Amino acid sequence: MLHEPAPQTQERDHALAAKAKLGVRLFWAYCLVYAGFVVINTVDPELMESEILLGQNLAVVYGLGLILLAIVLGLAYNRMCTRLEDTMRADAEKGE
Repeated sequence: MLHEPAPQTQERDHALAAKAKLGVRLFWAYCLVYAGFVVINTVDPELMESEILLGQNLAVVYGLGLILLAIVLGLAYNRMCTRLEDTMRADAEKGE
């Protein structure tokens, strides 16, 4: 599934508000997970030294998890925005 470039027309983006709301929600979800990382480092930094997975400590596993989460959220945002655009474009065309 490829995402085409944005059209260069003056067509109104009917999904703009919904996409912005979705983006803010995903941002705050990521912020909560990242805040957990910061809290652990602040409250109990020794906990980050404990081995968790395949000999790696919690700091490495959590850090890589944050990177992977950002990628997954970005891909999910793209997919959900594409669906919103397609749905709202179809609805707008029906209404015309």
